[in-house]
Amino acid sequence: MEFKDLKIFQTVAAHGSISKAALELNYVQSNVTARIKLLEKELDTPLFYRHKRGMILNTEGKRLLEHSKEILSKMEEMKRTFHNKTNPSGVLEIGIVETVIALPHILSSYYSKYPNVELSLKAGVTDQLLQEVLDMKLDGAFVTGPIRHPLIEQVEVIQEKLVLVTKGDAFSMDDITTKPLLLYNKGCGYRGRLESWMKVEGIIPKQIMEFGTFGTIIGSVAAGVGITIIPESSIIDLAANGTVYCHSVPEPYRDITTIFIRRKDSYLTSTLQCFIDEIIARTSGVQSNMI
Repeated sequence: MEFKDLKIFQTVAAHGSISKAALELNYVQSNVTARIKLLEKELDTPLFYRHKRGMILNTEGKRLLEHSKEILSKMEEMKRTFHNKTNPSGVLEIGIVETVIALPHILSSYYSKYPNVELSLKAGVTDQLLQEVLDMKLDGAFVTGPIRHPLIEQVEVIQEKLVLVTKGDAFSMDDITTKPLLLYNKGCGYRGRLESWMKVEGIIPKQIMEFGTFGTIIGSVAAGVGITIIPESSIIDLAANGTVYCHSVPEPYRDITTIFIRRKDSYLTSTLQCFIDEIIARTSGVQSNMI
């Protein structure tokens, strides 16, 4: 079994098609077919259900897919350890919650210093991004902290204050029972703070509408659809011109910390180390220590 066999297998599994996999890999179809059959012979088990429209992984194929992802990930990790430490390159996959105010400055500075690095950003909510870092699908992620997990290492990025945001300048907690809450999907740290507050106050919201992007949430609030909770820094301009209004959140739920997390037992590549160094340099006003 060779590493390229696992890559061929993953590509066929992703496309469910020998022809599409061959096209992506720039191989002839017969070669792809032969390598899959050889792999099945070596493992002494079929890996796919075959049908007229393509191929679908069976149970054994799904098992091999998980193993192959781990093996190839380790292989790529090993290759990256030999890259030039002063001039990192390759792909850096970073998760983000959409309201990290310091992110544009960090990315701009990092990219100007290390143009050979390809930055890949994936937006999500804290719980989702944490799991993807743990599963080594992301090199790291900006999330709401702190995170207490034995496999997670974290750098503090910025401390902020949450505010409730409405279209009008008047607000009372009773409004939550008469107007929809416009929130990120479950797993969002801001949403968790609001839900904890409502639970203590015994408030049951009229309706929760879930959204995936910051722009959609704020646009809907500005249109008068409902109320949201987000960091004050993310809407300072809109609040200044009266497009929306901010309302204070009680102290136990108000203060939040954005952190950058990575899996501590994974190899710290020069690419990621330089990114962490840039975070610390760009947030020098914040105490940024590895925990």
